[in-house]
Amino acid sequence: MKLAIGGLQWGDEGKGKVIDYLARDFDVDARFQGGTNAGHTVHYKNQKVIFHLIPSGLLNENCVGVIGAGCVFDPAVFFNELAALKKYASDVDNRIKISRFCHLIMPYHILIDKIREETKQGLGTTRKGIGPAYEDKYARVGIRLGDLFTPELFKGKLRTNLSRKNLMLMEIYHAEPLSDSEIYEQYLAYAERLRPMVVDDSRVLAEAVKNNKNILFEGAQGTMLDIDFGTYPYVTSSHTLCGSASIGLGVAPRYIDSVLGITKAYTTRVGFGPFPTESETGLGEQLRNDGQEYGSTTGRPRRCGPFDASVVKYSARLNGVTEICLTKFDVLKNLEKIKIAVGYTNAKDFDPFIADQLEPVYEEIKGFKTDISKIRTFDELPSEAREYVSLVEHYTGLTVKYISVGPERDAMIIR
Repeated sequence: MKLAIGGLQWGDEGKGKVIDYLARDFDVDARFQGGTNAGHTVHYKNQKVIFHLIPSGLLNENCVGVIGAGCVFDPAVFFNELAALKKYASDVDNRIKISRFCHLIMPYHILIDKIREETKQGLGTTRKGIGPAYEDKYARVGIRLGDLFTPELFKGKLRTNLSRKNLMLMEIYHAEPLSDSEIYEQYLAYAERLRPMVVDDSRVLAEAVKNNKNILFEGAQGTMLDIDFGTYPYVTSSHTLCGSASIGLGVAPRYIDSVLGITKAYTTRVGFGPFPTESETGLGEQLRNDGQEYGSTTGRPRRCGPFDASVVKYSARLNGVTEICLTKFDVLKNLEKIKIAVGYTNAKDFDPFIADQLEPVYEEIKGFKTDISKIRTFDELPSEAREYVSLVEHYTGLTVKYISVGPERDAMIIR
């Protein structure tokens, strides 16, 4: 089985929990885009484990993780994350492969990102250097992980880049310049520690395909943050669609058997940008409190509102999704009434160009008002909860295959 997993909203859909749950039946979990801006939360042995760059399925000891060429890689964050993860999986460093084609996040990327976010240029990013790193990639001046193993090549690229970045820092942002010698030594030290893990990811995955291994293709963020099809310019800097798995890992599209979409039972968004169903008071505050909706990476409070069927339908079309996992369904347990946006008064379908002008039309049903976290079969759910799932299926045209009813690994209903 070769399964791609992607988010159908603005990220934070619960992909980490779902990937951890499914990875027990997979041999490889391959991350195909994004960087340390991701925050995939997994609950493991009563502990909360947050994945940023490392694939989320690696608490399963059978699973090998691949950080693909489509990702941008910050060695410092990686080693911190690896050390934290080894508390739960001591052999994890032997099960991680990192593409030599990954572009590196450099200190100047992080500094520029932070400075921009403190000005009118800010877009609400995580300040992790993701955007500036992708900028350099597409400007063809980026430094890749494989460059570190040819020190003279790396030194030349670093000096050229840093001369330009320091000029920008001093003349435009009035900041202190960075030292190329310090960065050079720091990254060569990283290279020696990374050497056993660095691979040609396309070869590793070709071998896995040849040997009929089960592969998960893991995406970060969500479809509505895609650089092309999301709510531009309030998006991330990579292609979050599941089609990006082929490009970000060097895997032919024909090897992806199916796509599973992940969506919350309501809607959230972190940072700036349009959000048609956002509820700034009342319902939004209740969802934030009951769902503990604070960013895994930044800690920022998430904006919350009702489920938007048109957004999910739009995202599903872009990804080729027919089945979805509905997450955080248990968070709705305290609502007297549950609303779902079934369309808009001023548009037939979701349109990212006018997303800030869309006026949702809601359908409302009675809430189920009971704890469902221990339920493991669909028929055991209250009738109101089953009705809500039916509404989601009706208005999205998708099959709800999985329902997450709690943060724990086994808190899942399979239909």
